[in-house]
Amino acid sequence: MISETYQKDNIFKNIKLIFVPKGAEYRAICRGLRQTNSQIPLILPIPIGVNAFKSYLENWQQTQDFLNKPGDRVLIMGLCGSLSPSYRVGDIVIYQACGYGNEQVSWRDCDLNTFISNRIHKKAKFVKGITCDRVIGSAKEKLHLASTSQADVADMESYVALEMLQGISVAIVRVVSDDVEQDLPDINSAIASDGSLKTFPLMVKMAKNPVAATRLIRSSLKGLKVLERVTSELFC
Repeated sequence: MISETYQKDNIFKNIKLIFVPKGAEYRAICRGLRQTNSQIPLILPIPIGVNAFKSYLENWQQTQDFLNKPGDRVLIMGLCGSLSPSYRVGDIVIYQACGYGNEQVSWRDCDLNTFISNRIHKKAKFVKGITCDRVIGSAKEKLHLASTSQADVADMESYVALEMLQGISVAIVRVVSDDVEQDLPDINSAIASDGSLKTFPLMVKMAKNPVAATRLIRSSLKGLKVLERVTSELFC
């Protein structure tokens, strides 16, 4: 007879699909999965931002990949920004719930069963995340968002999946890539409407604030290394 613990530990075999923002985060996930000897799930690189990801999901739900059923669980992975001194660069966070909204935040619960018996839950922190339609750049903005939403971390995609993938459990694990007191370069104008980064405008924005840009690059690289490692641990 298969033990209950074994069944819970093998929940990850039911995850056949990972959504991850395209670019450096996607490449980190791919590197982590190459270090495992288990069956690798389908990894879909998604666009950055609420509207772009929403359009992506609307189109994806018409494809054969979706019509053939992606399984009863999907996993969202990537980086996020801290809204609290309790969460530092490199921290692994698992979402208990994710919210969206300005004046009034709408919350949706995330799938936690995926992580019950997995070893990363001992080193991860369970948080409430909030999805924003832009990069929250300044430390002042981060603290304000934390006080109005009661969220711990912020990203730009997660809530969309919870809202649109009805009937599918969505689990979310991310890695903190910038601290709450860390001011970021204002790169919002460098994000295209299709969710891609415009290289030249991004370089211009980074050059205008070299100190913040250098710190962001360093903290992002640290977050990406942890993201690669945690991916390998999840699926090994």
